[in-house]
Amino acid sequence: MQKEFSKEWISSVQPRKQRKFRYNAPMHIRRQMISAHLDKVLRKEYGRRSIPVRKGDEVKVVRGGFAGTVGKITRVDLKSLKIYLDNAKRAKVSGQEVEVAIDPSNVIVMKISLDDKKRKKFVTRKEAKKQEQPKKEKPVKK
Repeated sequence: MQKEFSKEWISSVQPRKQRKFRYNAPMHIRRQMISAHLDKVLRKEYGRRSIPVRKGDEVKVVRGGFAGTVGKITRVDLKSLKIYLDNAKRAKVSGQEVEVAIDPSNVIVMKISLDDKKRKKFVTRKEAKKQEQPKKEKPVKK
């Protein structure tokens, strides 16, 4: 097993190597790890299946104790690779309410926050690429 992080590392069946890959990943790869699937309507609109989530996106939880909850992302934790929603809260024994960490794989993005120029460009990049490529016509047999 390698000591340092390698982007070329394919995969392993061993859970310890899976965990090591995620734990030692640099920030630019961690950002990709917090991707979530898009809603079917958004999937057609943007021509992509998933997108890295960020603060301000509206998501719906599809698995776990908060399944069915729709809320905005208030915080993205790149260290633990979890997200926090404004509607997913739990009461502590003291009575204080705290946000619950949710894995991004358990949510579906319902509305994308496009307040950032870079994000808008990133989301529409694949869509623009599709429109540029003209469809090839098949030769007609005589």
